Amino acid sequence: MSDNTEDGIDLAYGLEEKPPLSKSLLLALQHVSVMIVPSTAVAFIVAGAVGLDAASTTFLVQMVILFAGVATVVQAYTVGPVGAKLPIVMGTSFAFVGAMSSIGASSGLDVVFGSIVVAATVVPFLLGWQFKRLRSFFPPLVTGLIVVIIGLYLIPVGIQYAAGGVGAENFGSVQNLGLAGLVLLIAVLFNLLLRGVWRMLSIIIGIVVGYVAAIAMGVVDFGPVASAAWIAVPTPGRFGFSIEVVPLVTFAFLFLVSGMETIGDMSGITAAEGRNPTEEEFRGGIFADGFISALGAVFGSFPQTSFSQNVGIINFTGVMSRHIVGIGGGILIVLGLVPKIGAVVTTIPSAVFGGAVLIMVGMVAASGMRLLFLNIEMNRRNMVIIATALSLGLGVATVPEALSGLPSAARTFFGEPVIVTGVVGLVLNTFVPGESSPLFDRTDAATPLSEPVDD
Repeated sequence: MSDNTEDGIDLAYGLEEKPPLSKSLLLALQHVSVMIVPSTAVAFIVAGAVGLDAASTTFLVQMVILFAGVATVVQAYTVGPVGAKLPIVMGTSFAFVGAMSSIGASSGLDVVFGSIVVAATVVPFLLGWQFKRLRSFFPPLVTGLIVVIIGLYLIPVGIQYAAGGVGAENFGSVQNLGLAGLVLLIAVLFNLLLRGVWRMLSIIIGIVVGYVAAIAMGVVDFGPVASAAWIAVPTPGRFGFSIEVVPLVTFAFLFLVSGMETIGDMSGITAAEGRNPTEEEFRGGIFADGFISALGAVFGSFPQTSFSQNVGIINFTGVMSRHIVGIGGGILIVLGLVPKIGAVVTTIPSAVFGGAVLIMVGMVAASGMRLLFLNIEMNRRNMVIIATALSLGLGVATVPEALSGLPSAARTFFGEPVIVTGVVGLVLNTFVPGESSPLFDRTDAATPLSEPVDD
């Protein structure tokens, strides 16, 4: 087992360590169980908005799962320059849902997939290719802010799931809140009070107990399992490909958001070791974000990006092994090719999943805070940058209608809390003189953190 890191958390297993196979499988299943429901939910939402039939919807769901597995394995082990060799679990982000739903409904899925192929190839490639020159613009102050906002703006999503999921007839019922509370309570108590495998598996144990309770209550529908096929064969170009300018620009903006999320998530992962990612890790992770999304779109999968919930698992359990996440990617590939098995996982009620999501997204925000506190001085300059970036990011997340007077493209861009927080933090840190600015040399000596300071 790994020794404790100086500035990170107590790691049960470090980046390169390989736990016994039986334990690795359980830890990998924990990662899969957390990401598969929200990732497949994106496919269901878009399919409903576009009006797809049951067969096409099932195909979309399977391709999302399959390419999430491919992308996760590539991140863990790399293919040439693509991949970070970090425990990054990939899946379809909710950041793309609005654009895919509206563009798919108005212009067709051929335009959606055509735009994704082009945008996913160009934007992440340019970002990753030039990251050596751009890295100084992403110090811990900026990446830490991105990690914090990822966790904070996902908290309402966790609450929505805990209440039963948006649109549920029994949304906010005592039954849903009780199931979510049961999962949350077990995960927290097992993590804080127990040791060894019981602590590392605290989240999946909570989910299993909540799932069994849901079955006992009669709220689990096994219909999708019976109707699911045994084999799903990837078919390229099933929905066609077309290019239109406005959708292409929209997805280009969203892949910039995705790249910033990936930068933040990688920082959240390596924060467990008390460090920032290396240049090679950043570049490889961003490349994987784009190239696997482009490849997946050819076969009918939606964009793949790093899953912040799973960053929370790493920091919550202290298990950082990339080999465990690689096994999780292999499991996802099997689930993507065998719909009958994957359907079992998707029967987990939203409330059960919500109890787990709440603690995980909170841990993402906490890991971002640790990244900030360990690497920057809390002087006036940095505190003003943090306050401004988080206020604006949370503002557009909680009151999106405040941007209703802006043009559609501007609403899409500035309505993303991650990109607003990241851009504000990036611009202020760059142009305001201070230690972490890439344009200015430090002009003041370090001041003890316990004393009030001015920049």
